[in-house]
Amino acid sequence: MEAIEGISRVLKAAVRRDRLVETALSLVDAPSPTGQAGEAADRLAGLLHREGFQVERQDAGHPAAPAVVARLESGRPGPTLQFEGHLDTVHLPFVAGRVEGNRLRGSGSSDMKSGLAAAVEAMRILRESGALAGGSILFTAHDLHEAPWGRGEQLDRLIRDGCRGDAVLIPEPLCDRLPLVGRGAATWKATLRRPGVPVHEVMRPPGTPSVIALAGGLLERLGKLGEKLGGRQDPLAGRETVFIGQIHGGEIYNQEPTECWLEGTRRWLPGVRREEVEEDLMSLFEEFGREKGVAVEVAYLTIRDAFRLDPESSLVKSFQRAHGAIAGKPLPEGAKPFVDDGNSFSAIAGVPAITHGPLAGGQHTLEEWVSTDDLVRVAHLYALTAALYCGGGER
Repeated sequence: MEAIEGISRVLKAAVRRDRLVETALSLVDAPSPTGQAGEAADRLAGLLHREGFQVERQDAGHPAAPAVVARLESGRPGPTLQFEGHLDTVHLPFVAGRVEGNRLRGSGSSDMKSGLAAAVEAMRILRESGALAGGSILFTAHDLHEAPWGRGEQLDRLIRDGCRGDAVLIPEPLCDRLPLVGRGAATWKATLRRPGVPVHEVMRPPGTPSVIALAGGLLERLGKLGEKLGGRQDPLAGRETVFIGQIHGGEIYNQEPTECWLEGTRRWLPGVRREEVEEDLMSLFEEFGREKGVAVEVAYLTIRDAFRLDPESSLVKSFQRAHGAIAGKPLPEGAKPFVDDGNSFSAIAGVPAITHGPLAGGQHTLEEWVSTDDLVRVAHLYALTAALYCGGGER
């Protein structure tokens, strides 16, 4: 433990807060809505290249914004730890970066450009301190993360093409737990349609089906499915769900519309096949349409699969030792409430991934913020975890 604390002190002293914040601001100030993250990727690649890192660009099926791939080699045997994240932001009006006290604000500051900046700083201090005693660091940053505009296609291609480490750290803004399990997630939209044209309620031909009333019946059917899914539970991740977040029908209060649509999510636990989830939900919609004699058109999109992380893995042990050296105690174990790139590494390649980033808020809003103090902590934590994992302390 004394040796770990010594490495930790060296790495902490090497973190340059001003450099870290400047990197985060530079990334935030490059607008990058999903599918259009090219400018941010170019800026990041240029920064890494100027600082002497090995940099590659891989389009991975998205030439509009080739992914940024950088490496730091120790020159000695050992595993590769990957620092990984996305550069794209949700499609909201752009907010320029600014620092207010201990908070950095702006589009993507929370989700997740500042976290990526902390990972860059971790690579810098590992190189400057010489603390990487073995193995290597692989850094990747990409586009096409945020649904519904993307669904991880670029990252999935990178993983399948072999651009992956032996373990992964993802600086998404989750810092109060070590997520050992997470549900998979998909979105769905079911549209009910009847023949004919919209009509005034009093001019409706006799026998005309009400798509809004039928939507009520579909809601009831989905509610029963939700009750059934409640029987599938995990001590950390909770239960499986089918969720309805939107219902729309009609253009005016006294018009009989021709269509009504419902939209929501489906979340499932590890051990359940994603194909089975889709088939079951699609069967429910098809059966309902046949019974009611109405057309039901369904758009279904898998976002990420479920995952489970082995608490005895080398990655988890190295991370918890590093966290204990810095914070005085390990992180409590818990579930990841959202889906992110870690789910993809697990599902596609069986690679363990920990999501842990800075204290932040306002994700997917115009009021994103991140704690600059916590950015320093994350850079320190990532570097120390890498020193332990890659240097053989936990193998």
